Amino acid sequence: MGSPTAYCAEGLHTKPFLAIALKENFRCGAPCHGVHSAESRENPMLRLGYKASAEQFGPRELLDFSALAEQLGFESVFISDHFQPWRHTGGHAPSALAWLGALGARTSRILIGTSVLTPTFRYHPSVVAQVFGTLGALFPGRVILGVGSGESLNEIPSTAMQWPEMKERFARLREAVALIRKLWTEDRLTFEGEFYRTKDATIYDRPAKPVPIYIAAAGPMVAKYTGRVADGFICTSGKARALYTETLLPNLEAGLEVAKRAKEGIDRMIEMKVSFDTDRQRAKDDTRYWAALALSPEEKMGVEDPVQMEKLADALPVERAASRWIVSTDPDEHVEKIGEYVALGFRHLVFHAPGPDQARFLRLYAEHVLPKLRGRFG
Repeated sequence: MGSPTAYCAEGLHTKPFLAIALKENFRCGAPCHGVHSAESRENPMLRLGYKASAEQFGPRELLDFSALAEQLGFESVFISDHFQPWRHTGGHAPSALAWLGALGARTSRILIGTSVLTPTFRYHPSVVAQVFGTLGALFPGRVILGVGSGESLNEIPSTAMQWPEMKERFARLREAVALIRKLWTEDRLTFEGEFYRTKDATIYDRPAKPVPIYIAAAGPMVAKYTGRVADGFICTSGKARALYTETLLPNLEAGLEVAKRAKEGIDRMIEMKVSFDTDRQRAKDDTRYWAALALSPEEKMGVEDPVQMEKLADALPVERAASRWIVSTDPDEHVEKIGEYVALGFRHLVFHAPGPDQARFLRLYAEHVLPKLRGRFG
């Protein structure tokens, strides 16, 4: 995901509240479309993952970091699918589709997926269905397709398109998800949609159980839709608490209720933005690379050029750049602040670290924070 949308500087983690472990799990129930965990409803467990930042590192580096994450006990790796990064200087944007194949071959246990991919503009949904059908066949039970409505930074430069309003982007997303699922379950599909068409299309290589589809939501309409149809829900940390408690999660549950699905019938995944180091100043300074996350919609409106985005981000003070992140040298402080999200029902935590030395972060977090999280929340 990684979209630099507006965030209240007084984010969720600035207002501690009781961190309780809610009884959630990751096994999909009807009408969910996949089983993506072995945990039982009686003994739900946290799933702790790693965010491979494709905007910051090249493909070989990301493979090394992700393989290390598996070795250190992380349970999932998700990659952002960007055509362009948020920064031009030192930026990267490897193909997530090609990279996931390499990651699956390099690893043996972790879940792998996108967080997120846009299946509506520079990719036709049928191509996405083919790619993830192949990945699912290669690595059965390990692949997740995470999707969203898109960002102009990626779609305009690659297609020179006119960026549509959210109404159209949301309609395209719904149609794309429906088409992808049909292609995974039907042969010789002729599809006549408002935006996409196929004629006698068959995905010949696909897993017996369809790849789970997770949907990223930042507002009420998409959150409710996610509750109705998705196998998983994706959002990011560091926003105002009311967004989660009054908008996203209530609408997610409303969608589940409309579809007559159990509350535990969907994986609640959140990208946790954390900067952890033994040196507090280093942890704080590491957030500078991702200062674009702190830009308001007004500040970044109409900016699709990484060069321009970089200039806007670099003008921000480090205090504002750090406002999206849990920045601390204290493992217990990280556990306490992360626990606020666990208390809201998030059981799949994917950690996004901002610094250049990802191997250092992974080792430190695996040693000092992950055991405490598992000990406290299961």
